[in-house]
Order: sequence, then structure tokens, then C-alpha cells
Amino acid sequence: MERVESIKKQKGIFEILTSKKAKYVMGTILLSGLGVVLPRIFHVLAGSSAGATFLPMHLAVLIATFTLGTISGSIVAGTSIVLSYVLTGMPTLDRLPYMLIELLLYVILVGIFKKKFNFYISFIFTMILGRILYAGILWGAMHWMGLPTYGISVMESLQVGMPGILIQLLCVPFISTILKERLNLKND
Repeated sequence: MERVESIKKQKGIFEILTSKKAKYVMGTILLSGLGVVLPRIFHVLAGSSAGATFLPMHLAVLIATFTLGTISGSIVAGTSIVLSYVLTGMPTLDRLPYMLIELLLYVILVGIFKKKFNFYISFIFTMILGRILYAGILWGAMHWMGLPTYGISVMESLQVGMPGILIQLLCVPFISTILKERLNLKND
């Protein structure tokens, strides 16, 4: 009798861990961690400018958004930036709000476009429109609100960040597709 109860308890835990909600929660937590760890790895391997060049935090946010949805993408964006700042001091406090706005723009745009277009079209539209909107936000912050932009330039970030954009175009579709299949989230 004890053995039967033990099996029922184990099965209950297994069902909880394989539930759709648990997959979203665990995926969001893991991708938030990846959003903190990846930039550190890039900074250690390629120096202090690696974040601007390879955009590693963007990878975690985009993968979360395409795989798990806009709520998870937003959580990954916010937690990755805040935890990264608290644990490593990067991004710097003056750049943190701008980077959060940029990442949340991508999350919102992916959420809008993936309902209307296929993955690749959504991704490309997000990359293009996200940069345009981000440029507008920077311009508005500087000219209308008088806020400092701390030397952030969209044109410069495009030039410096081109390797990161290429990595995103190559990795995000591949990783998101595999995660959706492995987590059995194909119909989400």
C-alpha cells in the first residue's frame, strides 16, 4: 500500500513538472538566468565592449518571447537587466532604462508581428521597426524631455552590434523552434 501511495506522489510531482504552466515558469526563470550569464561570458571572452557588439542579453529576451510569449519575454527583459546590474554593474545605471526600453520594444513588436506573420517576417520586422522606434525614443528623450542619452546612438549601435544582429538572425529561430518542440509548445 505504501508503494502505491509513493508512486501516486511521484506521478503527481511529474505531472506538475510537465504541466504547461510549469514549463513557462521554468523556461522564464532559465532564460532570465541566461540573460545574466551570457553577457558575463561574452565580456570575459571578448572584453568590455562585447555586450554592445554581440548583444547577448537580446538573445535570451528574443528566445523567451518567440518561445514562451510576451509575458515571459517581458519578465526575462526586466529580470535580466536588473539582476545583471545588481550582480555585475552592467549595464551601467545610466544606460539601464534605455536598454530596458529597447528590449521591451522588441518584446512588444514580436508579440504584435508573430500573430500576423510567420517567424522570419516577424523577426525581421521586429529588428527593423525596433531600431527605428528606439531611435525615436532616444531623440525624444534628448530633445523633448532634455534627458541625457549618455552617448547612446542608434546608428553606432547598428554598426557595432551587427555581429550580434547576425547571431540573433541565425540562432533565435533555430533555438526557439527546438525549444518549442522539446517543450511541446507547438500550438502556443
